Amino acid sequence: MKTMLHLAAAVTAACACLTAGIPQAAAQAYPSKPIRMILPFPAGAPSDLVGRLIGQKMSEQLGQNLVPDNRAGAGGNLALGMTATSPADGYTVAVTSPTVAISPSLYKKLSYNGQKDLVPVARLAAIENVMVVHPSVPVKNLREYIALAKARPGVLNYGSGGAGTTNHLANELLKYLQKINVVHVPYKGATLATVAAISGEVDQTIVSVASILPLIRQKKVRPIVVLSQKRVPNLPEVPTSSEAGYPEFRMSIWYGMLAPAGTPPEIINRLTQEAQKALASKDLLQKLDQQSITPWYGSPALFGELIRTETTRFATIIKSAGIKQQ
Repeated sequence: MKTMLHLAAAVTAACACLTAGIPQAAAQAYPSKPIRMILPFPAGAPSDLVGRLIGQKMSEQLGQNLVPDNRAGAGGNLALGMTATSPADGYTVAVTSPTVAISPSLYKKLSYNGQKDLVPVARLAAIENVMVVHPSVPVKNLREYIALAKARPGVLNYGSGGAGTTNHLANELLKYLQKINVVHVPYKGATLATVAAISGEVDQTIVSVASILPLIRQKKVRPIVVLSQKRVPNLPEVPTSSEAGYPEFRMSIWYGMLAPAGTPPEIINRLTQEAQKALASKDLLQKLDQQSITPWYGSPALFGELIRTETTRFATIIKSAGIKQQ
């Protein structure tokens, strides 16, 4: 009898050891097939570029491809909704922009809850914004621009890529902070807003450094401030908003990776490690620099905190600007 009890105990202990090893073994076997990487904007968009560059490097490291799947629509929310309802098995991820933090205040109804249906994998990168004016606007820095706006309320205008875009909200943030009246002229995309600024159709616009840099060098627009904590290497002569005396006037276009809620922690950890490794590789860093993309790795906890704080900040801006929910 004692022999049978000892045998049963030994079998139970062996099974427990095998079961305890399953998550680790599963993580080691992952991935065993390609991973779908949903991108919320069309091919060629900044989020597409960030996703493809980092995804390619992670593919090399993992031995399985992160396959780009562009799902543009609803301001990026179509892609995030698809990600939220995908199987939580580690074979679907998404690369998000600030859309995930802006949309809760901009839309009355979303098909997903960004705080509950998605989990952060890693903060990946950022693209800095720069404020530019048409050469005819008589200002050379941010302080002069604010002074001119206060002297001519409702006269100056700015172009944006549409309601709720970061270049719209950045200007509304400045209006909120400095109590100035500058007229918003929305366009169907940041490219058209940039064209309007070049032609003089609008006085000013805020766009990514990457997209406007050639036009700045051609002196078709004048840069007056970058909305970042540090100066941008490709625009070393342009001061930051903090240096200009307005530290709260900051807005970067950040990017990070998300997965469906319920994705096993060991798989999230593996993806996080691979993202960190990729963003430390010299060849990827060189490619990002060529596109004026700043690597900005952050753990799931840091990325989750960024989403929460930005959600609160964007809600304040949207409310102050009276942007109607759609």
